[in-house]
Amino acid sequence: MSPAFEEDFLRQRSTNIHELSRNPVRVLISSAFWIDGGTWLPYAALYTVFHAPAERRLGTLRWLAVAATAHVLATLVSEGVLAWAIQHGHAPETAVNTLDVGVSYALAGIVAVLTYYVARPWRCVYLFAVLVIYGVPLVTGATFTDVGHFTAALIGLACYPLTRTRPETKPTPAQ
Repeated sequence: MSPAFEEDFLRQRSTNIHELSRNPVRVLISSAFWIDGGTWLPYAALYTVFHAPAERRLGTLRWLAVAATAHVLATLVSEGVLAWAIQHGHAPETAVNTLDVGVSYALAGIVAVLTYYVARPWRCVYLFAVLVIYGVPLVTGATFTDVGHFTAALIGLACYPLTRTRPETKPTPAQ
């Protein structure tokens, strides 16, 4: 795609304020399947390191529940913060059309929920790293995406009950 076409294509799938107010379900779903820019290799590595183990440990439905909840709620919180900033003159009116696509909020939620699978005493170190990775940008830059990433990490941590039980699958006897 040409850069202009790509930006228009992604903007129509963006979870920005304008698109969320027109068709929230469509953009919340479609934005989760795109990344901003053409750099997909880091995401492939991060999915291998975090999403695959999370799906294996949580099971597909609970993994999807964590990822979707983090994506949707963090998007709504971050765009709500941006709307507040626009309303109070801290961000320009044009920010309603800010490009916001991607899977990073779901990734942040998954990274955080994996805290509960890290063996002690390393669990505290892992949790500290998660909070630093998502908290420092929030404190130092405070963009709406920084709010979204930190919110998604907190949502992942709040998904602790999903980590507690997983029905064991019993092997079927050989016939």
